[in-house]
Amino acid sequence: MDKLEGMRIFVAVADAKGFAPAARQLGVSAPAVTRAVAALEARIGTQLLRRSTRQVTLTEAGARFHADCKRILSEIDEAESSASGAHVVPQGLLSITAPVIFGRLHVAPVLQDFLGLHPQVSARSFYTDQIVHLLDEGMDVALRIAHLPDSGLVAVRVGEVRRVVVASPQYLAEHGVPRTPADFSQHRGIGFSQHGSVSAPWVFYPPGAGARSEGVVAHPRLRHVTNAGDASIAGALASQGLVRALSYQVAEPVLAGRLHIVMADHEPPPIPVQLVYAEGRRAAAKVRAFVDYAAERLRAEPVLNGSLQWPALP
Repeated sequence: MDKLEGMRIFVAVADAKGFAPAARQLGVSAPAVTRAVAALEARIGTQLLRRSTRQVTLTEAGARFHADCKRILSEIDEAESSASGAHVVPQGLLSITAPVIFGRLHVAPVLQDFLGLHPQVSARSFYTDQIVHLLDEGMDVALRIAHLPDSGLVAVRVGEVRRVVVASPQYLAEHGVPRTPADFSQHRGIGFSQHGSVSAPWVFYPPGAGARSEGVVAHPRLRHVTNAGDASIAGALASQGLVRALSYQVAEPVLAGRLHIVMADHEPPPIPVQLVYAEGRRAAAKVRAFVDYAAERLRAEPVLNGSLQWPALP
């Protein structure tokens, strides 16, 4: 078995966290997979995987080798695609990642229509609120809602979103409407944390000042902290308290009057929404075609381009 085949088998085992599921995925026998990994470890001279009766995990050396293997195999696949004409005609597997709610509301419909236009393209979408490293995870395109650091990746801006605080009409009728950051100490809140532990702070700014001035942290009484945006918004709809969310996440219930935005004149500056990918002009046709198509579609979304008419607080 050649080196590349051994690397592919090792990556499959690491990703599947087991020899048997990797074997089923590859269409070979489990003993053949076990022998291939053992031969790879013997050739390298170090243990790459920890075996237990329950699962297979990467050693420290295995984690580094796993990232290198995925990068190398991706480059080889890209070279083969280039030689076969994939840089001219969109074809092959397109891998996309995006935040959970944004993916469901905005990326999935765009992707479905894109696949309808390009029958030679298949897709893998991974929606998560964690940051996914494109090269390490084998992703072609990522939707990022953030101010991005300088990197070797190409970023295409498609719009921006607000960071808003919302509550149900029933909650505001019972507890009053906060007018200043200090008022939040008298209110219940539902916090959000990517790791489900400490909630991100609620920072507000003087009207019209934005991030150019020093922000003021509000301190609602957080009775619930979650890493699921849908769960926090459901809590707001159930009148459990104030929730801080991104504007696209609550656009539908706000427009329907089931949630109201408060403290709008104290919001921080908008956050850019960007499609991110590697390789620039050398990117495969499937990537360039999707980014062009998705950018046009997303820029037409009122919630991203600033044209949405948000209702005023009654």
